[in-house]
Amino acid sequence: MKVSDQAVQQLRILIEQNKMQVGDRLPAERKLCEQLGVSRSSLREAIQHLASKGMLVSKAGSGTFLQQLPSNWSNHQIVEPLSGLIDQDPAYRFDVQEARSILEGGTAWYAARRATPEDMENIRRCYEQIAHYQSIGDDNQASIADAKFHLAIAEASHNLVLIQMMRGLFDLLQYNVVLGRRKVYTESHRFDQLHDQHFQVMHAIERRDPEAARNAVCGHIEFVVQQVRSIDEEDARRQRASRLNRI
Repeated sequence: MKVSDQAVQQLRILIEQNKMQVGDRLPAERKLCEQLGVSRSSLREAIQHLASKGMLVSKAGSGTFLQQLPSNWSNHQIVEPLSGLIDQDPAYRFDVQEARSILEGGTAWYAARRATPEDMENIRRCYEQIAHYQSIGDDNQASIADAKFHLAIAEASHNLVLIQMMRGLFDLLQYNVVLGRRKVYTESHRFDQLHDQHFQVMHAIERRDPEAARNAVCGHIEFVVQQVRSIDEEDARRQRASRLNRI
């Protein structure tokens, strides 16, 4: 990773730790260099990069200001290439699910130990939004709510590195959720199963059971993987049968 890329990540963490809000001015350049342990050239390159993305804005004579909260930042350098791979070969989505199982198993475990009442309120809100949007047939919003549910669990872990990793992969997570939902949510009984799995994850976190939370979220992801594989195999069988009937 380039020094300037490291500076971008460190800036993001600094903003999070200082609980900065949109419109707040960043510390002076000299102080930032000291806090981040980077050179002025690397810092300026990082600020320029974030400004080009609309995340920061530099005003001559006034300083640099936060224009977008880090929670809304997306690591497109990671997400776009991976999304492209999934478009080219859908089998890559199973690699994403494996990565999710490893990462989210950890976030759920820590969330069960550290979640605050506010965290639980956020998790439950996302859980209820999934059901609401599903009930009115809004698949796009249901997918967003589904991804936010998993992100809310990561935020409840209060582990800054895990949170940043999940936020950085949020677009990819949502993309993966959309692909899975197109397959698994087509039948009502599967929705009921997935809805119950989300509840089990949330309930384990609420009752402060780390192992149950980790097992529930990993089991949920594995269920989706197996269901998608099964549906893919059935689709392939139908296509083969259709070709035979045309011979």
